[in-house]
Amino acid sequence: MPPHYLNAAMSDDMIHPPESDPPAAPQTADEVMEAAAERIAALERERDEFKDRWMRAEAETANVRARAKREVEETRQFAVQKFARDVVEAAENIRRGLDSLPAAAEDEPEAVARMREGFAGVERSVLGLLERNGIRREDPTGALFDPNLHQAMAEQPTDEHPPGTVLQAWTPAWTLNGRLLRPAMVVVAKAPAPAATGSPGAHVDTTA
Repeated sequence: MPPHYLNAAMSDDMIHPPESDPPAAPQTADEVMEAAAERIAALERERDEFKDRWMRAEAETANVRARAKREVEETRQFAVQKFARDVVEAAENIRRGLDSLPAAAEDEPEAVARMREGFAGVERSVLGLLERNGIRREDPTGALFDPNLHQAMAEQPTDEHPPGTVLQAWTPAWTLNGRLLRPAMVVVAKAPAPAATGSPGAHVDTTA
């Protein structure tokens, strides 16, 4: 026979059962639909946020690739600048050789004529080779002075050309793929000084 205190505990539990949470009230159809709509809206916001992050990451990646490609191309194009300057110096020496020869004449020695033709042929060949590799020669004579392409070595007063006009180019301008390689050494026009209207202190008698 069980002890009397067990009977008392059992009877007490049976008389006073432990309290439990009250059951949740059933949701109405409208509440279910409202909760589902809120969940869908939250998921859509999360989707849009992830999409925005992905698009930003894609754009940044594309920018990095384009920048890297541009830097590689610029490095390739301009890594030969020192060599290009040396080749340009050789081309200018050929031109100096041509300019040092006497002007063509009918009775000139055949050796001089052949030398001139040889220099001219070599110059054409070198200039063609340079242009195929992005190196161009530009004669600025007659153009307006451009500090990005020209270096003024002297000024010459003249009223035949507007001030700032390149009157003479001692050397041409050379560019490599559009970037300045060597500036042209030029003589630039300037306005002539105003003519004197009379000697200082001179007096003109206007009386009859």
